[in-house]
Amino acid sequence: MRCAIVLAAGFEDCEAMITIDILRRAKVSVDLVAEGESLEVLTSHGVKLMAEKLLKDTDLSSYDVLILPGGKLGTQNLEANDAVKDAVTKQVESRKLMCAICAAPSILGHLGLLKGRKYTCFPGFDDESYGGSYQMELAVQDGNVITGRGMGATIEFARMIVKNIAPEALDHVDYGIQYEHRFRDLKQN
Repeated sequence: MRCAIVLAAGFEDCEAMITIDILRRAKVSVDLVAEGESLEVLTSHGVKLMAEKLLKDTDLSSYDVLILPGGKLGTQNLEANDAVKDAVTKQVESRKLMCAICAAPSILGHLGLLKGRKYTCFPGFDDESYGGSYQMELAVQDGNVITGRGMGATIEFARMIVKNIAPEALDHVDYGIQYEHRFRDLKQN
């Protein structure tokens, strides 16, 4: 399984980095793709992050999983990019896993991709016009779409992605981050 996380200027730091961390702990390939003209992307909190690929040089349709972190400005920048919107639409329509957190699920809503689906997002970025059913949950999966509510939901969001693409790695990841109490008596493999 190959994943791409698309980073636009103003993305929420933790929503991207925690997701990347958890996926890589699960031994899942994750490419960091910069939406703009530079591999260097400035986060919503002023951290400079170096992506690995530029969107303009990347075929997002070649990925099994597409991930969009939120952040208000980051989401606006993602949604202003036609290549991102086309990739999101194709990902959902091809029944590949499409994941968005915080403000980013609004992109799917504006594209009509949440119609008839349960979803979550940062409160205030939901809208009845999406035609979906907003859930006040940390992370929600409906078919091939996974959505997360915000930065504090990132671990649940990333774990849900792992459950879908590398379920055999989930116990290892949970132990590695000490996510659940049931691991207190286990030795790490």
